Amino acid sequence: MMHLLKYARKKFLISRLYVKHVKDNPIIQQDIEQTVLVRGCKVNPNTIEKKFHHLMHYYPEYAHIFFWRINGRLHPWKPYFVGDFGCKIFGSTKIDGGLMCYHPFAAVINAKSIGKNFQFRNSLTIGNKANDNTKIPTIGANVIVGANVVIIGDITIGDNVIVGAGSVVVKDVPSNVVIAGNPAKIIRSLNDE
Repeated sequence: MMHLLKYARKKFLISRLYVKHVKDNPIIQQDIEQTVLVRGCKVNPNTIEKKFHHLMHYYPEYAHIFFWRINGRLHPWKPYFVGDFGCKIFGSTKIDGGLMCYHPFAAVINAKSIGKNFQFRNSLTIGNKANDNTKIPTIGANVIVGANVVIIGDITIGDNVIVGAGSVVVKDVPSNVVIAGNPAKIIRSLNDE
């Protein structure tokens, strides 16, 4: 019985959040669509509202991104959906739609801007150099970042880049490449595929 009451309460809260924050917000809708696509979720009926309900119920990583999007760090309903990830995304960081994460534990993101369809994993550090917030990265669209990656300084990462796990990125990266290592180097071009 208690399980049904918790489920009903979450369903009610999700419906309220949808109407207030998702229904007319194309950026949040892009986050939803990208997360459902990449995770391979099967949602029926295939509506944005149903997808939002599914992600909020079963993916606390998505809920973490959602509450960041609505500037809801202290939102009273957040504890119903999000565990303690220890993930910080600076409010000054502009991130286009399609943002998604896997296990955002110990992640800190402080960038000028990040393009659409950005994916990241645990223990990511994106930040400044020499404690100077004018020296922070700019990251392009369709960038996938592995676990335990460090990206620091006034650098630019192009579009369609895959950053291998454990990489340390301190120099500009062109578009359409895979990089890895410490310091990160191009290991493959995506144009050849």
